Amino acid sequence: MAKDCQYCGTSVYIPESGAIVFNPKDTKEEGMILPLPLNHKSSDVQVYEYKSKEELKSSLPILFEGATPRYWSHIINTETSRSFPISIQHLYERLCHPEMAELIHEGSFDAHLQPIVDMKNNQIHGYESLLRSNNLSVSPGELFSYANRSGLQSMLDQKARKTAVKAKSEHLLEGQKIFINFLPSTIYVPEFCLKHTFQVVKEFDLDPSDLVFEVVETEKITDVAHLRSILDTYKSSGMKVALDDVGTGYSTLDMLSLLQPDYLKIDRSYVEGCHKNIKNQTFLYQVMERAGQIGIQVLAEGIETKEEWDWLRKLGVDYGQGYFIGKPKPYPEKELIFP
Repeated sequence: MAKDCQYCGTSVYIPESGAIVFNPKDTKEEGMILPLPLNHKSSDVQVYEYKSKEELKSSLPILFEGATPRYWSHIINTETSRSFPISIQHLYERLCHPEMAELIHEGSFDAHLQPIVDMKNNQIHGYESLLRSNNLSVSPGELFSYANRSGLQSMLDQKARKTAVKAKSEHLLEGQKIFINFLPSTIYVPEFCLKHTFQVVKEFDLDPSDLVFEVVETEKITDVAHLRSILDTYKSSGMKVALDDVGTGYSTLDMLSLLQPDYLKIDRSYVEGCHKNIKNQTFLYQVMERAGQIGIQVLAEGIETKEEWDWLRKLGVDYGQGYFIGKPKPYPEKELIFP
């Protein structure tokens, strides 16, 4: 039985034997003869049947010579007659590393929790949930990199959200926030794509206001209206939202009034050495002024020294996070002591 991801619209696994269907006009030049047996050939479509995944993997460079990695074809499971679309890059990655696809599909993950402290009273405000695989040989960086290359970002992002919600239910007190990272590029239609997350929150009987969904994205967001619709969908369900890495990429000060997050997280590059770096201090003054005008709470991440902590606290930053406060751990620390 095929295992499908109803959220990203593609099968996680490649059939052991089957057929691949593609448009020859988008690959090799017309008139060229492929050195592979084609079971069906026309001007519009070509079908190549394969008897093993190893055969399919070795045939890809020939079948798709001249095609871009993003070129899409269809895979047919000849046993069930089911088919699904997949790009050439995603197909290749899943053929080369099926164990990684299995890991993401099975969702064998834990959350490590890093404390976030109220800088005014040194009390725990909440924790950021950081995804960790139970397979110790696979680092988080490798996992997310593979998900990106194989087209499984939506599935992994969804698993990460569920893992974080579960951690909140098991380890945190009522009123303590759980900060949950998510990728906007994996959410196509917010009302549909976030239904699973909202069902999980209801399943664990959590107060939605204790959940803070934190935007993370490595590429610049160009569709601000779409991002705003995602944040509004979270907010309409009673949850909070945070904008990460403010000061870099798309997370500029000008975006704050457009997106209206509940929290903004200052990029660690502006926190490092802030007690002596005039350029960083100038930016931090601007952040505090803009956030105060709009009513956004400010969180400084990457605090690693007492000097940084003291300077940010004097500035009036609301919340702090970093190794000076506490490192990510499977369970929250019972007590945090500051020198």
